[in-house]
Amino acid sequence: MRSVHAAPPLVGVAVSMWRRSLSSILSSAQPVRLNGSCSSVSGKKWTRPGGFDTAVQTFNSLSRQKEPLILAREGVATWYSCGPTVYDHAHLGHACSYVRFDILQRILSRLFGITVIHAMVITDIDDKIIRRSWEENVSPSVISSMYEEEFKRDMLSLKVIPPAAYLRVTENVHHIVAFIERIIQNGHAYATKEGDVYFDIRSIGDRYGKFVGAVDSQGEPGNTNKRDSRDFALWKPSKPQEPAWKSPWGRGRPGWHIECSTIASSVFGSQLDIHSGGIDLAFPHHENEIAQSEAYHQCGQWANYFLHSGHLHLKGSSEKMSKSLKNYITIKDFLQSYSANEFRMFCLLTKYRSAIDYSDSSMLEARTSLGTISAFIHDAQAYMRGQLQCSPVQEALLWERLAETKSGVVKALADDFDTPRAISAVMNLVYHGNCQLHPVVKCDGAARSPAVFAAMVSYIRDVLDVFGINMHSKEADEVSSRGSLEGVVEQLTRFRSEVRAFALTRQDGPTKRALYPERMPLLKACDALRNDLAPLGVLIKDRGSTSTWEITQRVQDKDQEASS
Repeated sequence: MRSVHAAPPLVGVAVSMWRRSLSSILSSAQPVRLNGSCSSVSGKKWTRPGGFDTAVQTFNSLSRQKEPLILAREGVATWYSCGPTVYDHAHLGHACSYVRFDILQRILSRLFGITVIHAMVITDIDDKIIRRSWEENVSPSVISSMYEEEFKRDMLSLKVIPPAAYLRVTENVHHIVAFIERIIQNGHAYATKEGDVYFDIRSIGDRYGKFVGAVDSQGEPGNTNKRDSRDFALWKPSKPQEPAWKSPWGRGRPGWHIECSTIASSVFGSQLDIHSGGIDLAFPHHENEIAQSEAYHQCGQWANYFLHSGHLHLKGSSEKMSKSLKNYITIKDFLQSYSANEFRMFCLLTKYRSAIDYSDSSMLEARTSLGTISAFIHDAQAYMRGQLQCSPVQEALLWERLAETKSGVVKALADDFDTPRAISAVMNLVYHGNCQLHPVVKCDGAARSPAVFAAMVSYIRDVLDVFGINMHSKEADEVSSRGSLEGVVEQLTRFRSEVRAFALTRQDGPTKRALYPERMPLLKACDALRNDLAPLGVLIKDRGSTSTWEITQRVQDKDQEASS
């Protein structure tokens, strides 16, 4: 009998094709001699894997310290992450974790030349989804589909690169049943007469408790027929009116933890390079994943690196942002006030492992940092076009600062992805660039140095692009809505510059080339126009006898709202 959540045939075919393609990629990568496909070391001690050293050091939650990031295959990183349980809107706490790990993956790919093969599970059947479906009087599949699509739209709006594949729990129940059967055969799980299947913690001895605090835990609440209070559910019988699938233990559905072990193993096999998630998932979720996977594969180290991101807190609160505490801000609501670029800068200013405080002041800091960079790029471009006349530039100093910045950014990011230090290096380069852009009223014909500013602008744009922040000319979807506005502003600024130059003309005579008094109203009108346009998001800067202009974020946001 087909389950109520059975996968459509085309979906199953697509996933199968993707898995075959992935297998081909992994098998064609240059082989590296390993210490076995899955380490046989016992106990909780982390074992340094053999393979390809990326030259990156990362904090590994398994060893609780920084370790060299070593991959099983040269130039390829297999990466699994826990996706959302789709029963409600995604919030900034989720966004923070996904954006931070997106930044890490971009750094590995763009800066260190690593192909990241990323798979993510979508938990589309769960107690919370079932409860929500009862509240809304619709099927669980309607709830999960609706919030899954919203989650994906939210991730795209935050410029998070989608994984190679999203894999749903409901499309992999047959794999989960087979996975549980193997764990039972290997002597690490048991079924009860009620139809529950539990993982047997005692069967793995001292191997349980790889993460801090795990040993002291009392485990999950559950059936009193458990052998140990720490034993956790792999399969549980479905109650009346709940989704159910056939299994050797009766009709039921998977436990929470088994889904990730099964799906990660079905995609990547018995060895995984990197597993990521929020720090709140370390125990019990990731701890139980490790126990299950190593019991299934009969190995001592299934995933070589666990990376955990810190919580997002509302400023002044020690509690993390979460749905259960009802202290969250949805991603959609957040993007009404701030941009994706600003949120990324907000994340970059704190180490990915650290807790992060969200407030208007912290977002203002991120906005100000982006504004400083944007203003420098604009001024540097004005200088390159000859619109900004400056004192002679110390070109050798700027070339030196640029080289130091490039080296400093790579060193920072190779040291556990230290984005705050990398951003600090970029801001220091901007500071030195600004120090050289001193406008003068009259150019004395001194040599100009546009090349070094072009190199600085190009580098700053490129390094921010690595982080997913676009500082290039307006993106394609904005061009059509903003092209005519830019043309109007360009013509207006040019006309104003001509009027202003006429008003600033000095007369010869005993008054030592004073301005023409009758032209002063024109000069005041030019200043008034500049001041009136600023609140509207059009910033005109007078550069001696010439003027430059830029459209600030306020107008861009209004244009995007109008076009949507």
